[in-house]
Amino acid sequence: MSNHQESRLLSLMCHPDTPAKAVRSTSVEVSLSFDDGFVLRFVVEGEIDRIVLPAGDGQLVIADGATDGLWQGTCFEAFLTEDGTPDYTEFNYAPDGRWACYQFDDYRSLLGPDDLAPWDMAAEREPARYALRVEPGIFPDRGSKLALSAVIEETDGTKSYWALCHPPGKPDFHHPDCFRLTLGAPDPA
Repeated sequence: MSNHQESRLLSLMCHPDTPAKAVRSTSVEVSLSFDDGFVLRFVVEGEIDRIVLPAGDGQLVIADGATDGLWQGTCFEAFLTEDGTPDYTEFNYAPDGRWACYQFDDYRSLLGPDDLAPWDMAAEREPARYALRVEPGIFPDRGSKLALSAVIEETDGTKSYWALCHPPGKPDFHHPDCFRLTLGAPDPA
């Protein structure tokens, strides 16, 4: 059995009402494979020492349990839904290994937290680039829709909100318009 892999590199856009000072760009590489499932690699480029990140070289340990409120600081997010359904799952990942997962039955209608801990998280830190690789441990169905986003907090308190697209108004990563990427299911052949 071969391991067919699909990979896409996507640029996130900064919300016009929340300009970044230290961040030049944010992108996400999305990979799907039959063996590995779903893998995300968030990449931030800019003056990395001006972004709120854990000290050190990027080594992290995945937290034992979920942590609420990660979006209040630097946080990378993915939202997954099946095409044509209002329910979705939100995944939050912090650069220090904390994570959270939530189930919604409709737009911002929270059913509750989920204990879907990531299989793996790894960080790379350089002076002008930070990357967080996450294996959520899921295998999405063919036609699933994905929204990708990031909140980047800078050391001076500036927060910028990044997404594949932004609906009109304030930043809202839960909005149905944000589910821009349609995934193909991992192919076993």
